[in-house]
Amino acid sequence: MNTLLNSKDEIIMSLVHYFVTEENYSLINVQGVKNEIWLENLEGPYKIVRINSKYIHNNEQYKMDLFKMQFVIRQIKKKTLSFKMNALNICLDLGNAVNLEEENKLINTVNVKDIEDIKKNNLLSKIFPKITSNNFKSTDNIEKIINVTEDINRHTEKENIKYESVFRPKKIIITKLLIIACIIIYFISYFLTDNFTASLIILGANQRSLFLAGDYYRVLTCAFLHGSFIHLFVNMYSLWVIGSQVETYIGKMKFLIVYLLSAIMGSLFSLIFLGNGISIGASGAIFGLMGSLLYFGYHYRLYLSNALTGQIIPIIVINLILGFCLQGVDNAAHIGGLIGGYLATMIVGLKFKSSKSETINGLIVYLLLTGFLIYTIFNLV
Repeated sequence: MNTLLNSKDEIIMSLVHYFVTEENYSLINVQGVKNEIWLENLEGPYKIVRINSKYIHNNEQYKMDLFKMQFVIRQIKKKTLSFKMNALNICLDLGNAVNLEEENKLINTVNVKDIEDIKKNNLLSKIFPKITSNNFKSTDNIEKIINVTEDINRHTEKENIKYESVFRPKKIIITKLLIIACIIIYFISYFLTDNFTASLIILGANQRSLFLAGDYYRVLTCAFLHGSFIHLFVNMYSLWVIGSQVETYIGKMKFLIVYLLSAIMGSLFSLIFLGNGISIGASGAIFGLMGSLLYFGYHYRLYLSNALTGQIIPIIVINLILGFCLQGVDNAAHIGGLIGGYLATMIVGLKFKSSKSETINGLIVYLLLTGFLIYTIFNLV
């Protein structure tokens, strides 16, 4: 049996097939709309593509349609934490009285009447050069439907496999080893000498005068030292809760690199505001893991938008506020660790998300900030 497709259906199938399989867009569900298909790719030239098959007969109706479209885009911006979101509005049934010359700066509308209009449209061919290729090789309509559906399903399955490899539970190793190391070092420091502070200094507590004297290793070793059992317990519990997530999401070796670079950055920040005291503890590195979660959550915000706005960001803000309110808390190390963790995650990259340019930019910024902090430490009055 030969199933007939009308021209609109053929255009819709062709466009959806192209954007999903060739440009990595995903179909999104927008409640309350009819005769519209919305696609999303936050890394695409247009973050939103909307295919509208409704008949729009004059400018007033067109302006009202744009207003409704802007409302939906604002909801998507909130969900994806996007500051700016451009959109491509593909209309399949615009009346001759509609004037497209005066348009919204962030919404580009194109008028498509048939398949040939897609290939001939200057905007589409410029932004999406591959769109001019023929997506339908068969002349049988039922085969067209089957082929397009199978292509989209295969593409979706591949994407699901990618994201499943990122989010599936994994065996936690590095986090456990870091916790064990901190516990062992705590008991060594406790029994090393009769003077606990002296033990901490011997084992590598962070102190400006010693750093200036050449003990540069202290910016890292201090992250494995703790001043009391409560201090140790709170940090190790936090490390387990946050570290196990970060290790799962970015991988073991990347996690270790982020942890160590965060600890170093936190310690350098601490040295600027430390005075003559000593600084110890894993909290700077733990804040670095929060910074890593922040970077990861932003890039995977389609999956973690609720966790990002409802958990990760509030936890960071609350802990920083507590750091400013409580005495004896090295909040400079926390802020430095947070920044270091974000930059370190840029350096190591995220699976399926990071580009080489992002990695290079992260490395440059981290090195420049490190150099600036060291210069400042050595030139403090």
